[in-house]
Amino acid sequence: MNKNLTPAATILVLRDSKEGIEVLMVKRSKKPPFGNLYVFPGGKIDEDDLQKEWKSYCDGYNDSIASEILGVNECGLSYWIACIRESFEEVGILLAKRKSGEKLDLEGKDKNKFDKYRNDLINHEISFLEICKREELILTAKNIAPLSHWITPDFEIKRFDTRFFIAYLPENQIVQHDGMELTHSLWINPNNALKKAMEGDMQMILPTTENLKLCSNFTSAREMLENQKNLTKNDIKPILPKFFKDNGTWNVLFPEDEGYENY
Repeated sequence: MNKNLTPAATILVLRDSKEGIEVLMVKRSKKPPFGNLYVFPGGKIDEDDLQKEWKSYCDGYNDSIASEILGVNECGLSYWIACIRESFEEVGILLAKRKSGEKLDLEGKDKNKFDKYRNDLINHEISFLEICKREELILTAKNIAPLSHWITPDFEIKRFDTRFFIAYLPENQIVQHDGMELTHSLWINPNNALKKAMEGDMQMILPTTENLKLCSNFTSAREMLENQKNLTKNDIKPILPKFFKDNGTWNVLFPEDEGYENY
């Protein structure tokens, strides 16, 4: 890992509807570095995401398995943990169940308790691991699959090494964006989101639109999740886009493009 790159994880929560596949998108506040942009829930890997204890709170995944999937030497599981934690913090979706197998009901009987947990977590009054311990939770890591791997261009001041993942929306969960880091949230068909981005109605950066394009290749969110779960570390290559100016117009090259190595 390049020491100038901050490890980060982003999650595309998907669901199936009459409109076809839908993805949860959120609008960032004015705060940099992603001010007013439409993105997906996510953030940098925190120290708590690296705890070795997490192996006891994931459904069949440990750091070795997760690291093998991502093609890293260690700390692979931290990306899954960060995805789940950020999803809970930012939009109130908790990709977990009880150790007994019972599903959480965040629309009903579990709502008030987990709303408080979420608020305490955001305010650093409790750790995500402590919540899982108290409530005897198992994170549904097996239902989260890698989607892509993006590296921020080297001309940016803040650079991230970001793994994008997808997950299917569990039952009995409601989206509540935090109102601080996020000012808006919506479910939208990937093709509609791309159209709005092209028309200037939704501001997005390149990794966001490219990941939406990956989603638009599928008609079912469940089908997409199963497809991604079958991919290996060799199927998802890191993408470091390179930008150059030609006759006053900015252009972008991807690793597989001709001339990429010249920039």
